[in-house]
Amino acid sequence: MSMATGRTAALLALSAIMTLAGSAAMARQDAAPSVRIETDAGTMVVELALDRAPVSVCNFLSYVAAGDYDGGAFFRTVVRATNTANPNPIDVIQAATPQGSDDDRRPPIRLERTRDTGLSHQAGVISMARDGPDSATSSFFIVTQDTPSLDFGGGRNPDGQGFAAFGRLTQGLDVARRIQMSPADGEEQLTPPIRILSARLVGDMPARCAA
Repeated sequence: MSMATGRTAALLALSAIMTLAGSAAMARQDAAPSVRIETDAGTMVVELALDRAPVSVCNFLSYVAAGDYDGGAFFRTVVRATNTANPNPIDVIQAATPQGSDDDRRPPIRLERTRDTGLSHQAGVISMARDGPDSATSSFFIVTQDTPSLDFGGGRNPDGQGFAAFGRLTQGLDVARRIQMSPADGEEQLTPPIRILSARLVGDMPARCAA
C-alpha cells in the first residue's frame, strides 16, 4: 500500500468514526427526555414523548428550564367516584406555576390531539390542561387511572378534541395517587395545595427544543 493510499484510508476511517460519534451524540440529545418533579408528597419522574408530541414537550421544557414550576403546586384533584357533575368522570391531579393555571408569560400552544400523536390518557400520563383548543400554556395534569374520555373523541370536553398527552411517569405513580387522595374542598381544590419544590430536566435539553 502506498503512503497516499494509506492516508486516504485513514481519513476515510476517521470520517466514519466522526460521523458515528455525531450520530450517537444527536441520538442521545434527542432521546426521550425526562423531568424529575420534587413535591411535598414525594418525587415523580416523567419521560416525555418528544417524538410524538414535540410542541407540548418543548413548551413544558421551556417552563422547566426557566424554573417556572419551582414554588408552584398541585392545586386540584379530581376523583372519579365523586366527580359526578360531569357524565364523563376522571381521575387526575392538576399543577400550575406560582402564577396560577392561566400563566400567560408565554403564548399558548397548538393542541396536539391524541388522534395524531397515538398517545392515550392511561394511568401515569402527563397532559396539558386547557380551555379551548390551542389555549394551553403551563398548567398540566397527571392521570392516575386510565381515562379514555380525555382522548380525542372522548366526552370529557364538550368540543370532543381531547387533551394533549405528552409523556408518562416512570416513577412516582404512587405519589400522584397519594396527592389525588389528599384533603380537598367541595370544588376539588387541594387544602392545602401540594407544593412543587422543583422540576428539573434530567440530562441535556433536546436539540429540537433548544432551537
